[in-house]
Amino acid sequence: MKLSFAALLLLSVVLLSSFLRLTMAVPNHVASPPPPSPAIPSFCDPKCKARCAKAGQYRRCYDYCIICCKDCKCVPSGTYGNKSECPCYRDKLNSKGTSKCP
Repeated sequence: MKLSFAALLLLSVVLLSSFLRLTMAVPNHVASPPPPSPAIPSFCDPKCKARCAKAGQYRRCYDYCIICCKDCKCVPSGTYGNKSECPCYRDKLNSKGTSKCP
């Protein structure tokens, strides 16, 4: 009698532990896909290409210009300077306190 009770108790512990593992392995929710990135406004692309045409590191200049154009909705004329035409573009700073926008 004691042996069958011990065997039954051991079997129930093993079964419970396997169910516990199963419930812990199943995720509670499915991860949602990341939100789509906002589209580049159509006027930013040609203005940033012109702004960065003479830049030594074109790709970096272009990427930052697009970021600033999305936020400020404007890009100063020319390849350098003229930031007074777009105060938001002029006043945007990076973490080091220097101008973020080219």
